[in-house]
Amino acid sequence: MRRPASTQIGGDARIAAVWNQLAGVMDPELDESIVDLGFVEDIAIGTDGRVDVAFRLPTYWCSPNFAFLMADDIGRAVRTLPWAREVHPRLEDHMFSDEVNRGTHLGLSFADTFRDLEVSDTLEGLRETFLRKAFQRRQEAVILGLRRAGWSDAAIVTTDLATLDRAAITDPEGLRQKPRYREILLARGLATRPSDLAFVTLDGEAIAAAGLPVHLRGLRAIRINMEANGALCRGLLEARYDEGPRTAPAPSSGHACGNAEAATGCCGGCALHATGAAPAARVAGIPLAL
Repeated sequence: MRRPASTQIGGDARIAAVWNQLAGVMDPELDESIVDLGFVEDIAIGTDGRVDVAFRLPTYWCSPNFAFLMADDIGRAVRTLPWAREVHPRLEDHMFSDEVNRGTHLGLSFADTFRDLEVSDTLEGLRETFLRKAFQRRQEAVILGLRRAGWSDAAIVTTDLATLDRAAITDPEGLRQKPRYREILLARGLATRPSDLAFVTLDGEAIAAAGLPVHLRGLRAIRINMEANGALCRGLLEARYDEGPRTAPAPSSGHACGNAEAATGCCGGCALHATGAAPAARVAGIPLAL
C-alpha cells in the first residue's frame, strides 16, 4: 500500500494546495496529470517552507528527458505557492535518479545535467512536440462533446471563443477537456479575443465544415496512441509496485494561505478558494452555460 503524503508543518490545507498544483503537472507524453497517473509518492513540508515532492515512474528505464521535464514542471508548479520558499522534486527508483535530482536541485539545464550523454541543448523541441499532441487531443474531445450536444459541424467550425466559453457540454471527457483546451488555445496564441475562432489547426488556419470529418480522423489517431501509452504506463506502475492508484487527501476547511475566510484576506491561489456556479442559458438555439 502506498504510504500517505506526510507533512511536518502547515496542516492539511497546505498539503491540499500542493496536491492541487501537482494535479496540473502533466506527463509530457500522455497529457495526463501525474497525480491521476499515480506518479506522486510523497509530499513533505518543512518548518522553513521547504517542500519535498517524491515521485516515481512506471519503469526503471523511463526516458530521462521525460523524467527531467516532470521534475522541472513539479518545481515550477509548487513554487507558485506564496509560502513555498524552497521546492525539491525527488525522482525515486530510476536509473537516472541521482542525475535528475542533482540537476533540478542546482537549477541546471537538461543539457548540463546529462552532458556526458551528448543530449541536445534544450528540451524545447520535445516540449513543443508534446504540446502539439496535447492541443490535438483536447480539441478532439471538445469537438466530439459539442457534436454529442447536438451541434452541427458548421456551427462548430464557425463558433468563436466567447460562444465556446458559454457552451454546455455534458459529455464527461468533453467537459473535462474544455477548460484545458481553452488554456492551451490561449497559451499558443491561436485565440486571444472573444471573437476569435475557437477551432483552428495548429497553424491557426480555419477548418472548413466539409473538412471536419477528415480533421477529426487525424486527431483520433493521436488520441488512440496517447490512450494506449497511458494504459501501458498505468499497468506497468501497478505491476511494478503492486499498488492501487494514489488518492490525494480530501481538502480541509482551512485555506492554504493560512486565512480561513473565503472572501477576506485570501491569496486567491488556494486549493480551497471558492468559485461560484452559474445558471444555464440558451443562445440562438445553441445550448449554453453562462
